[in-house]
Amino acid sequence: MTKRRVSTLIGVLLLAGLVTGAYLFVQHRPLSVPVVAQETNVDIRVFGLGTVEARVVSEIGFEVSAALTELRADHGDAVSKGAVLARLQDSEQQARVRRAEAAVLAASVTIRKAEANVDRAHSVLEQTRQVNQRRKALVGSNVVSQQQADESQRDEEVAAAELSVARSEVEVAKAQLADAEAALSYERTVLGQHTLTAPFDAVIVRRHREPGAVVREGEAIFTLMAPETVWTLAYVDEARAGAIELGQSAEVRLRSLPHDVFPAKVARIGIESDRVNEERRVWVSCQQCPPRAFLGEQAEVRITVARLDTALMVPEAAVAGFDGHTGRVWTVEDGRFQRRALVFGHRSEDARLEVTGGLPEGARIVSAAVSGLREGRMARVSDGAAP
Repeated sequence: MTKRRVSTLIGVLLLAGLVTGAYLFVQHRPLSVPVVAQETNVDIRVFGLGTVEARVVSEIGFEVSAALTELRADHGDAVSKGAVLARLQDSEQQARVRRAEAAVLAASVTIRKAEANVDRAHSVLEQTRQVNQRRKALVGSNVVSQQQADESQRDEEVAAAELSVARSEVEVAKAQLADAEAALSYERTVLGQHTLTAPFDAVIVRRHREPGAVVREGEAIFTLMAPETVWTLAYVDEARAGAIELGQSAEVRLRSLPHDVFPAKVARIGIESDRVNEERRVWVSCQQCPPRAFLGEQAEVRITVARLDTALMVPEAAVAGFDGHTGRVWTVEDGRFQRRALVFGHRSEDARLEVTGGLPEGARIVSAAVSGLREGRMARVSDGAAP
C-alpha cells in the first residue's frame, strides 16, 4: 500500500470519526426545553357565542276582526302598561251596546210591572178570602146557600193561584234582566276589544300593520319586549359546560360595542342540548346593561366557573392522547426526560389544562414539544422558566 493510499484511508477514518462524534454529541447532549411554571389566582372561564334575546317577547293583536282606524305607537317606542296602542272601527259594535242597554232598560220595566201585578193579585186574594170567610159563617143560618159558599171558596183558590203566577212572573222578569245585563256586559267587552292596550311596560320591537288595513282576530299588530328581561343566550361546547352553575359571574361583549364589557350572571341553564352541534344553551342576565338592546345581536360570553389559588396549567398542544380526563406529557426528572400519564381538571379558555394528579414531586412538565425528545435523554430547563 502506497503512502498516498494510507494517508487517504487515515483521512477517511478521521472524517468518519468526527461525523460519528458530532452525531453522538448532538443526540446525547442536554436538550434545552421550556417547562410549565406554577401560577396563582388563575380564572377558569368558559367561552360561548350567542345572541341578545329577551325573556318576555310578545306578539299582540285584536281578538276581533275590523279595519284599523288608529295606531298610536311605532317601532322603538317605550310604552307603559295599559297605554292605548291602536283602535279598530267600532260603530257597529257601539250600536250593539246601545241595543243591549235598551234590553236592560226594558227588563227593568218588566220587573216593576210584574211586581205591581203581584201587589194587585195579593189585594184580590185578601178580598176574596174575606168574602169566603163571611159566606162560610152564614151558610148555617140559611142566609147564604151552600152553592154560594162553594163559589166563594173557588174564587179564593183562583186568587191564590193568580198571586202565585204573578210572583213567578217577577222571577222570570228578574232572570230576563240578568240575561240582558250579561248580554250588555258581553257587548261592552267586545267593544273594549276594539282597543288594543299594552299588557306590560314594553318597547315596541316591530309594527306589523298600518292604519286602514283590515285585520283578522289574533293577527299580530305589534311585537313587544319587556326591556328589564333582556339577557344573552350563549351556546357553549358540551365538553366545557359541565362546571357551569346558576349565579356564576360572566362577561358579555357585544359586536356593536367591542370595547365595552358588561358584567352578568348565569340566569338559566338549558336542560336540553343541541343534538347536532353538541352545544348547551346558557342564558346570562346583565347586571349593568347597555342603554339600548338589539334583539338578535351577536355577543361573546365568558363565564367564570372557578378561580384556582395555585395551578400548573399545561398547554393542550403539549398533551398527547388527551381524552378529556387524562393524557401523556414529557417531564424533566433528575435532569432527564420521562414520559408521564397525568390527570387533568379544569380547561381554560386559552386551551390549557390544570394538572390534578400523576406528577411526581420535583418533576417539571415540558410546555412545548421539541425535536429530539426521548426517554432518558439529558435535559436542561431553558432560561426564563420558573424554578
